[in-house]
Amino acid sequence: MRPRPPRNWGPEGRPIRMGRSLGLTLYNLAARRLHAALPVWPDRPRGSLIWLHAPVAEAAGPLRELARRLVEEDGRRILFSCPDPHPPQPGVQQIAPPPDTVAGARAFLDHFQPALAILADGELRPALLAEMAARGLPVLMVDARAPYLMPQRAGWYPGLIRQSLSGIDSVIAVDEAAGRAFARAGAGLVRADGRMEEGSRALRCNEAERAALLRQLETRPVWLAASLPEAEEAAVIAAHREVLRLAHRMLLVIVPEDPARSDTLARQIEEAEGWTVARRSADQEPDAETEVYLADNPSEFGLWYRLAPITFLGGSLLGAGCLRDPFEPAALGSAIVHGPRAGIWATSLARLSEARAARPLRTAGELGDAVGDLLAPDRAARLARGAWAVSTSGAEVTDRVMQRVRELVEAGG
Repeated sequence: MRPRPPRNWGPEGRPIRMGRSLGLTLYNLAARRLHAALPVWPDRPRGSLIWLHAPVAEAAGPLRELARRLVEEDGRRILFSCPDPHPPQPGVQQIAPPPDTVAGARAFLDHFQPALAILADGELRPALLAEMAARGLPVLMVDARAPYLMPQRAGWYPGLIRQSLSGIDSVIAVDEAAGRAFARAGAGLVRADGRMEEGSRALRCNEAERAALLRQLETRPVWLAASLPEAEEAAVIAAHREVLRLAHRMLLVIVPEDPARSDTLARQIEEAEGWTVARRSADQEPDAETEVYLADNPSEFGLWYRLAPITFLGGSLLGAGCLRDPFEPAALGSAIVHGPRAGIWATSLARLSEARAARPLRTAGELGDAVGDLLAPDRAARLARGAWAVSTSGAEVTDRVMQRVRELVEAGG
């Protein structure tokens, strides 16, 4: 790739070099105390590379969909970084995020030599952005909500955010409010195009298994507690007790957060409630007498989302935060019920709430009422349709991002 000229040009075609702000100087001095070791990176793939960075797990879905399209449609090689691990993806080299220090930025860029950087969400890495600007590397910010420094590096650095934003060619914000936030902070070219496409979250399942269980369940109503932590077991059992008064044939399917708790949980339910409990790992089936089915195989969520018209997201009520991606049940037509603790899925749940595509709870006592209310097929279907629409939106935005990527790559040679 030919080195790009500096972004800002003055009269008579002479480049204007961006000065190093006091904030950047202080930021880099503070970084010296971190003593961050450089990662051991894999060998660089051959050819031109595009680097995609997701600072949080929720930002990864749209970027992975963008990566898929860049690989399949344009034959691009992709470098993808995120603090959270993700499944392997064809044509995509996954790495740990580079440390945001002068040495880390230089080592990363020297090693991988990307032709373009695509950052998500709004996280700014000043050391990297300054080094990329010095090298004339084009940078695109997508799905941008608000500009911010990494939480572990936050502090008072005068002019730092403005200077960091000056190193970004284009910002594609999620909405008008986000666009205004970036413009006020000093971003240049800002477009409020919206959110990119998430890509399919439809988890797979064994179709023969699904068909057999569907026949066995016949017309029984089913609800699912997905990744249920121990702290929420009592609340879910109390909710099921309440729901059984409305629909005595209701089946509760529990996927425990910890499958090792299945034996203990089964005994507790049987002794305290007198219910019939069956376990997936014991090759037991949910027959007509089963009130609770422990689906203690964490690899079968795709099966249970398809069979359960209602899904409660475990961890969101009394746990540390939602433990499963809300768009997984949304993509498979299961109506979503969740508590106030979103965890890392706050943005996804907020999108579903804005579209009235999920049923939020304030307290554990509301869970039984919510599930009972969604026994009405039209109400559950309304939530499920709204959630599916949210989960599959954004294709046009991704198209525009693809076009902008092509323009930037071509301009860089």
